[in-house]
Amino acid sequence: FKAQNGHCNVSRNDAQNKTLGIWVKTQRMLYKKNTLSSDRIEQLNSIGFIWNKRNDLWKEKFNQLCAFKAQNGHSNVSTLDIQEEYLEFKSYTTVEFHRLHMG
Repeated sequence: FKAQNGHCNVSRNDAQNKTLGIWVKTQRMLYKKNTLSSDRIEQLNSIGFIWNKRNDLWKEKFNQLCAFKAQNGHSNVSTLDIQEEYLEFKSYTTVEFHRLHMG
């Protein structure tokens, strides 16, 4: 899967990889419960397994914001900005802010 798609983020809703997606979700659950062996954790880490998809998305969007700042000299991304990937970050951070601070 990783060789074809460049990542280990298999969705359990992917019709072609449904059982693999369920297995991936199970590995994340076992990891979160601290019941996955260190050997298996090491093996999954060695292929770039993402344990927390939300954190990974945050890092990706943060890197996009850094690129925007490097290109534009500021990090004030306007909703009028035509570069869609930066708008996605602003939308994501707004949702996260409300989720974390507004309940």
